Amino acid sequence: MIEQITSANAEGVLPDLIETLRDSVANGASVGFLPPLSEAEARRYWAGVIEELARATRVLLVARQAERLVGTVQLELATKPNARHRAEVQKLMVHSQARRQGIGRALLAAIEEEARRAGRTLLVLDTRQGDPSEQLYLSHGYTMAGIIPQYCRSANGKLDATVLYYRLI
Repeated sequence: MIEQITSANAEGVLPDLIETLRDSVANGASVGFLPPLSEAEARRYWAGVIEELARATRVLLVARQAERLVGTVQLELATKPNARHRAEVQKLMVHSQARRQGIGRALLAAIEEEARRAGRTLLVLDTRQGDPSEQLYLSHGYTMAGIIPQYCRSANGKLDATVLYYRLI
């Protein structure tokens, strides 16, 4: 089951959001953090997300399996007057114990529907080159726009490239 989280109900799922982020980082996801990710740092991150939910500049969806939160995805809504037709898909994460079950695909489809409801016609995203998520995005109709070398640091200290994707919806 996929549901939207608002600033009003986010506190109730905050422990699960923190756990999902920490699990993703610990298992090598390139989502802006390096392991080990402390609970305090993860809490600060989610507090910022909740603020953006309150300002209606971000959409947060979660996936549940047997009432347990097992995945998340976000949509950052561009707010500049010349950009209100686009949004950025961010931090698609599936807990390591729930991967390879179609949860990522379902979250991606659901966030695209939220983008349509918000009147967004262009979605952009980036992911570390070589990550399994690249196949998900390509199979979902995203087009590679380019590669930026040495964009993000991995846990081993190596600088990895990121791949930019877009999708017109």
